[in-house]
Amino acid sequence: MFVPEVRRFVPIVSIVGDEYCYPYLVDLVVKKTVGLSTKHVCVFDGTGTLLVQVVGGCWQLNKKRTMYNCFGAPIITMRRKAHQEWIVHSGERLDGSNLLYTVHKPQSFQLKRKLEIFLSSPITGEICDFRVIGSYICQSFKVYKGETVVAEVKDNSKLKSLGKGSFQARMYPGIDYAFIVSLLLIFTEIHF
Repeated sequence: MFVPEVRRFVPIVSIVGDEYCYPYLVDLVVKKTVGLSTKHVCVFDGTGTLLVQVVGGCWQLNKKRTMYNCFGAPIITMRRKAHQEWIVHSGERLDGSNLLYTVHKPQSFQLKRKLEIFLSSPITGEICDFRVIGSYICQSFKVYKGETVVAEVKDNSKLKSLGKGSFQARMYPGIDYAFIVSLLLIFTEIHF
């Protein structure tokens, strides 16, 4: 069994909340299933404990997804604003007062799949706070804060079955796993 090495003085990168950040390396399993009218995504730790789940209608029919903690309380709501842009709010409300971040796909020609993440802050600019760079061959990507990799996600699906998928997500110490899971969902929706 994996025993994490706790590091002291790890900088916490809390986007959604401090409770989703660990001061050690964390490997998570993300499983998604698509039914006739709903899509469910469940996130488990290494012991199989449910951490968060995302519920919503099928991607094409409903442009909104809500992430819940293991007790069923809403954490964040993701909404597609345009085909290449998503906005993420804390809780279930979609008003401007609780905006956490915006995710954009750059419009220029790209050799790799990319997303840019802009945090909600009083200072707006052209420089993104996080970047996602992924592969065209498989559904895998890395999340960067500046030049530092803060998380990696790879597709674990051995056989592509209709409506199901599995991902392995590695969170480096201090990164917010709810934030990374939301980027996984948005990345797969925009690029696949």
